[in-house]
Amino acid sequence: MTATPMKLLWSSRSPFARKVMVAAHEVGLAGRVLTERVVVSADKPNTDVMAVNPLNKIPTLVLQDGMALYDSRVICEYFDSLQGGPKLLPSDGAARWLALRRQALGDGLLDVLILRLVEQNRPGAMQSESHLAAYRLKIATTLDRIEASGIESSEQTDVGHIAMGCALGYLDFRFAADKWRIGRPRLSGWYAEFSSRPSMRVTEHADTY
Repeated sequence: MTATPMKLLWSSRSPFARKVMVAAHEVGLAGRVLTERVVVSADKPNTDVMAVNPLNKIPTLVLQDGMALYDSRVICEYFDSLQGGPKLLPSDGAARWLALRRQALGDGLLDVLILRLVEQNRPGAMQSESHLAAYRLKIATTLDRIEASGIESSEQTDVGHIAMGCALGYLDFRFAADKWRIGRPRLSGWYAEFSSRPSMRVTEHADTY
């Protein structure tokens, strides 16, 4: 494995950018990732970002040869392919599908959280209470389902654990008033343990540009 650097278009406020950096730390590649802070928004396209990612989204990983990879799922799998240790995406069938299912749930929860944040940031008269109510219901239902089914701790962290941990971290970052831990002791206990990992501590959100 060569030690060539990679450039990550990134923001300290993006949960998906945090997800790929947690993955980079977990597999020992963080030292090869050079982060470049960028600002992207739905109504103000960033031409520099669009030069490598026409979707105007982060995270975007630019390799040394100029090839760009996106989105977080692809970047995490790419990082996993570069390392020879225990995999973030298990090869075993049952473990693999469980990890991918958990990743889909964590990423989906993040999608809903971002939609909720966008709606809440609209001028008061333009906000849709029906949409906000639907987002809150989806968030609560997802957390309750995870609480009921459990999310096991393990010595080997997989991509599903990372996605779920980043989703819960984003809840704390943007929606602390929800107090999501109340009534969910299993999930809050798991997150307390997972969020203490060095990869999570070094990638904590900051509300800065």
